[in-house]
Amino acid sequence: MKFGPLPLAEAEGAILAHSIKGGSAVFKKGRVLSSDDVAALGQAGVSEIVAARLESGDVAEDEAARALAEAAAGEGAEVAEPFTGRSNLYAAERGLAVIDAQRVAEINAVDEALTIATIPPYNQVEPGQLLATVKVIPFAAPAEAVDMAVSIAAGDGPLVRVAPLAAQRAGLILTRAAGTKESVLEKTAAVTRDRLEALGSRLDEIRICAHDAAEVAAAITELRELDCQPILLFGASAIVDRRDVIPAAIERAGGSVDHFGMPVDPGNLLLLGRLGATPVVGLPGCARSPKLNGFDWVLQRLLAGLAVVRSDLTALGAGGLLKEIPSRPQPRDGEIAAAPSRPRIAAIVLAAGQSRRSGRLNKLLAEIDGVPMVARVVDAVAASAAAPVVVVSGHEPERLGAALGGRDLTIVHNPRFDEGLSTSLRVGLRALTGSGARIDGAVVCLGDMPRVKSRHIEALISAFEPLEGRAICVPVYDGKRGNPVLWPASLFADMASVAGDVGARHLIGEHAEVVCEVAIDDPGVLVDVDTPDALAALNTG
Repeated sequence: MKFGPLPLAEAEGAILAHSIKGGSAVFKKGRVLSSDDVAALGQAGVSEIVAARLESGDVAEDEAARALAEAAAGEGAEVAEPFTGRSNLYAAERGLAVIDAQRVAEINAVDEALTIATIPPYNQVEPGQLLATVKVIPFAAPAEAVDMAVSIAAGDGPLVRVAPLAAQRAGLILTRAAGTKESVLEKTAAVTRDRLEALGSRLDEIRICAHDAAEVAAAITELRELDCQPILLFGASAIVDRRDVIPAAIERAGGSVDHFGMPVDPGNLLLLGRLGATPVVGLPGCARSPKLNGFDWVLQRLLAGLAVVRSDLTALGAGGLLKEIPSRPQPRDGEIAAAPSRPRIAAIVLAAGQSRRSGRLNKLLAEIDGVPMVARVVDAVAASAAAPVVVVSGHEPERLGAALGGRDLTIVHNPRFDEGLSTSLRVGLRALTGSGARIDGAVVCLGDMPRVKSRHIEALISAFEPLEGRAICVPVYDGKRGNPVLWPASLFADMASVAGDVGARHLIGEHAEVVCEVAIDDPGVLVDVDTPDALAALNTG
């Protein structure tokens, strides 16, 4: 890749390295300069820029990021559209992030142009939570390096996957000694039940017996015959040795003790055993508390169907100090830091117009390739990550509702639809903000743009990052801005205050510093259907 100062006369097709102002327009870094861009910069008095040009053997940043992200993604991981050399992997289901840390390190050592960062292995994740991010540092990466990194990511099983949490029926054994209070047994059972239910499982059977190896062994055998797993054991007294009551009972029942103790505090005195294929866990006293401790990490893995062996426990020391100390207060009970996740982007489809320029025809219900136009738009939106989907009706609402029947969306009616587009936008925004759901932004789609595809919307969502100055995301084809536009929630109030039939487009100019132009590779984002001739051309094109 060539990089450095470049005369403006030679800049067409080059990648702008730094944002620059040309007259009233701002050309942001990463933009591939068109002939019109070069002309505008020339008119603004710019004679030289700093730019990059790709050469043979270079892989463009988005292409390289996509290739590595797709190779890294295993079961339960979704790859987002790349933007500015970044492609994120998100969890598609609830579970544990299973990550091959060694191969992640190998990929990062291939070439300085390629990086991959992940969340810590075995973290619990929810749908939409960020798992990993691939970032290509310069504007391109060497093809040889990309091929090597992809090979590492794809080889020897998935690099990043989600092990889903399975609904298990656990059994609990509580032992009683002289002086054991009933309230302690009840609290222990309640805390254990809550732990399991929070992970999608349930406490199916409880047995209370004397703190005696023979009685505990009998209880283990009984719960095993009832197909409970895992089997959890709380001793009236903490386990202090491999030959103590709880491990002796596991062996007496025909099981084995795999490991005693773990380098996690609180949680040191956990015992890991097995009876056939059933995990049997002797619990440390700290597990009577709802606060995070080493048992939580073991339980999560067991409920995700992951084998837990001695080496898994001994590897937990780095990061295993969970105890609260004065120099590092960590209030954990009920306080969980928000995990990075995919932005929550909703969609508003404006479908209220009277189709005045289409004569007596309601263009939104006209069929294109056998499907009503508005249904094609809604289906493209629904196939993207945008949710919830709100459709604003106006003219002929009953027919519109019938055309969209059976879809997972909300239709809201705008009784003032004949007063202009702004009234429908206001109704759609009110439906979103009144739902109470957290929404970071919304894609505003026009119901008469049937060539917009789900991947166009995905590209806008992937580009959206207000903290990096990408809050208003606008699709661009061949230098021309189109629709739909993704707007941040921070501008919803301004959007709701617009009037007339112009929508919120003027806000793009007022907030140019946070506008992100997203290059789209087909003209569908420019095609709207306003007349019968346009509709006929679409059906024959």
